[in-house]
Amino acid sequence: MVKIRLARYGNKKRPFYKIVAADSRFSRDGRFIEQLGYFNPLSKDITTSLQININRIIYWKQNGAQISDRSNKLIKLFKKNKATL
Repeated sequence: MVKIRLARYGNKKRPFYKIVAADSRFSRDGRFIEQLGYFNPLSKDITTSLQININRIIYWKQNGAQISDRSNKLIKLFKKNKATL
């Protein structure tokens, strides 16, 4: 099963996350199918800290991908901020 989830990168105490479509059998930071965006929680500005390719998210969702809870919150936040700009 394909899942849209976060993969952690960055150094100790300086997290950086990639939003990826990955097979659920692979580890969190392991192999993934496609990178869909990124999230930098340490950045102050939301427009630079979160970038998502919404078209690819929709594509994967239509093909049966499950979205993790945290990824779903970030997608909603991205859509909300995109609408206000």
